[in-house]
Amino acid sequence: MFERLFGLNGISPAELEERRKREPIVVLDVNSSQSWDRAHVPGARHLDPVAFGERDLPEDKNAAIVFYCSNYLCRKAPNAARHAKSLGYTNVYVMSAGIGGWESAGLPTESGPQPAVSAARG
Repeated sequence: MFERLFGLNGISPAELEERRKREPIVVLDVNSSQSWDRAHVPGARHLDPVAFGERDLPEDKNAAIVFYCSNYLCRKAPNAARHAKSLGYTNVYVMSAGIGGWESAGLPTESGPQPAVSAARG
C-alpha cells in the first residue's frame, strides 16, 4: 500500500517465499523486538527501522532486499526501504502485508531472539 506511494516495489508473501527458495534474498524485519521474538520470516534479520546504515545492509548494492513490518497500515518498512534506496540500493522491495499477512498466508515462521553476529555484512 504505502510502498506504491513512495515509488517502491512491492512483493507478496507468496512471491517472497517462492523467491527465497530459488535465489539469494535479504529479508529484513523492522518490527519491534517483541514482535520479532514472537514470529518472523525464516532467515530474516531484525533491523532497527530508523538507526541503520550501509554497515547493516549487504555490500552488494544490487542485492535483492525485502523489508517488512506488521501489516498493510505500517509505514516502518516503506520508510526503511526508502532509506536503503537513498543509500544507493537498487533492488529494494516492501512486503506490505507484513508478518501478519505472512502468517495469514499459512507460511512458516521462526520465533525467538536474533542470534548475535559479529558483522552484519555478508
